[in-house]
Amino acid sequence: MAETINLKTRSGLAFTTDVDGPVGGPLVLMLHGFPESRHSWRAALPVLAAHGYRAVAPDQRGYSAGARPDPADLSNYAFDRLIGDAIEIAGAAGYDGKRFHLVGHDWGGQVSWGVAGAHPDRLASLTILSRPHPQSFRQALLKEDGDQKHRSRHHRAFLEPETAKLLLADDAKRLRDGLFGQGVPSAALEDHLSVLGTPEALEAALAWYRSNKGLAADIGTISVPTLYVWGDADATVGPDAAYGTAEFVKPSLAMEVLPGVGHFVMDQAPARTTDLLLAHLAKHPV
Repeated sequence: MAETINLKTRSGLAFTTDVDGPVGGPLVLMLHGFPESRHSWRAALPVLAAHGYRAVAPDQRGYSAGARPDPADLSNYAFDRLIGDAIEIAGAAGYDGKRFHLVGHDWGGQVSWGVAGAHPDRLASLTILSRPHPQSFRQALLKEDGDQKHRSRHHRAFLEPETAKLLLADDAKRLRDGLFGQGVPSAALEDHLSVLGTPEALEAALAWYRSNKGLAADIGTISVPTLYVWGDADATVGPDAAYGTAEFVKPSLAMEVLPGVGHFVMDQAPARTTDLLLAHLAKHPV
């Protein structure tokens, strides 16, 4: 059964983390996206544990109250620090210097691409949900006849100083109706808001966008065996960016398209996604 612990890293940050599975089993580190939380992985943790994996799902920098440096200083949320957190969390979980499996959704996917680019030797496998490779995303944004710029229009709003207040107004109506309006169950929504539904947490989460404008990080071709899962009803990631990801993963990319599923894959299709993840992990043991 999953338990919630605080993992303190070498940088002095304490991450609120759900863990399940045998201590010493192959590590599966799972990084959530925005505007979600460690609860994204609640369906996957017990299944991974039953298969002998040590599943570790933290609330990331800014989401965890103990890992929330001042968001007014955007350098605290620079991309290299987010990448460093993933490596340090693996170390704090008992896997310092050891290879592990990495799973990321949305912003957690962006960080996971960064980890795979900077530390390929540490990863046995990479699984990305929704978030295309950053170079593919950049190409899609630049297409004159493409729709990715329209799909990503909310990113510009996230840079405005009043955004957190607007998103939390009227019992977080804009978060509930806008960002979660893709078939996310109400129970999952409440779990995420229990983490993100305060001005302090939301300002820190938005600092990820403000510190890393454009989201097109300079990440080259990924050599880690990669599973990319995309729902074809994703309102924020279009087919150009999704299918273009194959150009930037060599030699091993497996892409799975989930019909009728939107952006929040683990909240909408947890069983199917977890099955795909398990099969990928089995093909690429630590």
